[in-house]
Amino acid sequence: MSAPISLHQLKRGQFACVVSVADRGSEDSIARRLRSLGFVPGERVRLQTWGPIGRDPVLIQIGSTRFALRRSEAERISVTPEVAA
Repeated sequence: MSAPISLHQLKRGQFACVVSVADRGSEDSIARRLRSLGFVPGERVRLQTWGPIGRDPVLIQIGSTRFALRRSEAERISVTPEVAA
């Protein structure tokens, strides 16, 4: 099993499993919102692609739903990348 990395560090098309979402303060509305969208421990995600400038935004897929996240938001999500068999 590989070590956790930030979601934005995945390769295009790579799958990973969410480990955690970093809170920045006790009333972190962004972290709460990310969790409500499905970025919860154990959830399988896939990095679809990035934007053209500075890899921002990041297009992420959870199940059949896709989300465009700012790079700063994706950096807060720790994932364990799946290793190709």
